Amino acid sequence: MRHLLIIDFGSLKTPLIEEMVYEFADYTTVPFHALDSTTIKKFDGFILSGAPILITEQDISDYLEGLSWIKTTEKPVLGICFGHQILGLLYHADAARMKECRSMNEIEQFVECPILNRLPQVFEMQEDHCESISIPEEFELVANSDECINEVMQHKHKALYGVQFHPESSGNLGAILFENFIELC
Repeated sequence: MRHLLIIDFGSLKTPLIEEMVYEFADYTTVPFHALDSTTIKKFDGFILSGAPILITEQDISDYLEGLSWIKTTEKPVLGICFGHQILGLLYHADAARMKECRSMNEIEQFVECPILNRLPQVFEMQEDHCESISIPEEFELVANSDECINEVMQHKHKALYGVQFHPESSGNLGAILFENFIELC
């Protein structure tokens, strides 16, 4: 069975990620500040949680330094909300404030992406953010919404994926997204 590492940045939604992953794989959850290089080696894939942190208002250099290994990993990574933003910032995305979005939101996929397999072209997911990122170097935009340009992104050559929304609190469609990601691991 696959064993995933959930990197917890202090999100209240991390237990919901655990519930979703439990359906499809074994997992270990580790707080970001407890990560070390030996921990990382024994997992088949990684999920970066959301966080109660605003990337436009806080020094996030510790996060970027602590996650620099993502740029060399061959294993799949899924960034959710803050995790999506940090993943993008590792690849030189720009961060910006935006109107708060804290409800179910309609998202449109226009590029094929393995984590969105079996989802309709237009689908709803739960949002909970007031910041966004540009499309980073080496990534392509997969899906957007009226609220946020970069809802889903994927690396052009590696299994790195970011979603601005929260699949862990989006019901069955969110569960499908997690299942698709875990199949890649």
